[in-house]
Amino acid sequence: MRMMKHIARLAALVQVLFLFLLVVATSCLSTAMRMMLLFPCTTRRHQGEEPPMEMTDMKPEEMSHPPMDQLIGMEYCIDSNPSWGGAIVLGFQHFILCLGTAVMIPTMLVPLMGGNAHDKAMVVQTVLLVTGINTMLQTLFGTRLPTIIGGSYAFVIPVISVISDPSLIRIADDHTRFKMTMRAIQGALIISSCIQIILGYSQLWGVCSRFFSPLGMVPVIALAGFGLFERGFPVIGKCVEIGLPMLVLFVALSQYLKHVQVRHFPILERFSVLISIALVWVYAHILTVSGAYKHSSPLTQVNCRTDRANLITTAPWISIPYPLQWGAPTFSADHSFGMMSAVLVSLIESTGAFMAAARLASATPPPPFVLSRGIGWQGIGLLFDGLFGTVSGSTVSVENVGLLGSTRIGSRRVIQISAGFMIFFSILGRFGALFASIPFTLFAAIYCVLFGYVGAVGLSFMQFTNMNSMRNLFIIGISLFLGISIPEYFFRFTISAQHSPAHTRAGWFNDLINTIFSSPPTVGFIISVVLDNTLEVRNRAKDRGMPWWARFRTFRGDSRNEEFYNLPFNLNRFFPPS
Repeated sequence: MRMMKHIARLAALVQVLFLFLLVVATSCLSTAMRMMLLFPCTTRRHQGEEPPMEMTDMKPEEMSHPPMDQLIGMEYCIDSNPSWGGAIVLGFQHFILCLGTAVMIPTMLVPLMGGNAHDKAMVVQTVLLVTGINTMLQTLFGTRLPTIIGGSYAFVIPVISVISDPSLIRIADDHTRFKMTMRAIQGALIISSCIQIILGYSQLWGVCSRFFSPLGMVPVIALAGFGLFERGFPVIGKCVEIGLPMLVLFVALSQYLKHVQVRHFPILERFSVLISIALVWVYAHILTVSGAYKHSSPLTQVNCRTDRANLITTAPWISIPYPLQWGAPTFSADHSFGMMSAVLVSLIESTGAFMAAARLASATPPPPFVLSRGIGWQGIGLLFDGLFGTVSGSTVSVENVGLLGSTRIGSRRVIQISAGFMIFFSILGRFGALFASIPFTLFAAIYCVLFGYVGAVGLSFMQFTNMNSMRNLFIIGISLFLGISIPEYFFRFTISAQHSPAHTRAGWFNDLINTIFSSPPTVGFIISVVLDNTLEVRNRAKDRGMPWWARFRTFRGDSRNEEFYNLPFNLNRFFPPS
């Protein structure tokens, strides 16, 4: 009897499901019939009927969304500035946001090197100081775009290779091993920084950029944001009770409540990062002190508790990081060649991030001369990373580029003020450590939105190309898919096999392959640029977006370039654009 009841219930469920599908199918069919009556198929036109109007035949005002050089809705562009009070708070907000990477990379690498909590605090201070210096130099003399030059995860693989060197592992004393490993990393960074310095100041990267097109840049910029998905919700999942409220609150403040104004000022939209972090940080601290995580696993405690960073108690009150503070760098050809692969990845990722920052700051795409100038200064930044000892190299901070879109403020001055905060709090170590103790889960929630902004900016470049072309669909589709799929394969293989796919006796070769193919923007760049310049190139300039791109390929091709990218203090007299 019990079996018959179950069968009856199952039959009733199947009948309900069948009726539901029948209703949906009937509704879709009737809708399709109405659409066919209203919009008959263009392939069955009667003789003498006029063909449908092509997009190229339409006037811009007749198009619902014509291609536009600049985004709609940005309040302040690259060379316009909010009030000093607003700019200072916005600069502090950018400083808080960059703390996620500035703390996470040393937290990951310093213990592997043999360092203790005090060593980690010193490295975080050094990272903040060098980030502030590099950001100030880039905004003054580099591309002059509102970009923060912070730590890069691309250097993790070659740095771990240095840490795993048998000659360093054999050192018994942990602190001595930490200092010797740091000096080996410094030497590799100093040597490898020459690549970006040479490519930048010799204008070779500008020459290479002549092979770029809007079509080829779509996967590079898009994957600079979307390719960082591992730092988004997978991290939130490690502490859902604070990560998910953070994500919901940030979206609510920055999007749904953005029109709420205090004295005609959209405070919730402009300072949504600061407000949401402050509220959820207090909530996380309440959970911590109330003993909510007392019996949780160590992994949960690290991701959820507010007292697990061990930075406040170990950081000195006042300390000024200085070059060669860990001792004289040591040089190894094997380490240097491995680090060069990360420098190439940083070069490509920064190129995509510069393009995204230019669009979000309402500037023109950086001309080849400006792009090369920025890469040259980024090479100088890598040299500073090696001299000061920051554990890893640097690149453009993608999350801060996304924040330009979230706040709708692309002002250069705001980023320069942020660089000032980095330098200030790197010296006052105890105060900087207070903010650096924010759980990384909160940053991961913000990354879900900001990385998405950058990825969407990359997709916006498709408006300048012909997306009705099967060639273009193929290039963008395969570049995006493999740009995500190949690095994911390398990541999963490493997790399961406990070593990377390239596992030969030549350490530098392993670092080269594993670093390059673990970077989504780099994989997307290689595939898209190669295909775009070799596949049916003849008579395809218009489809690739080159007519729109052509005026930005020279410094004087567009009158706005001088306004956005001229050097300060009349330095263009001594360094004229080529």
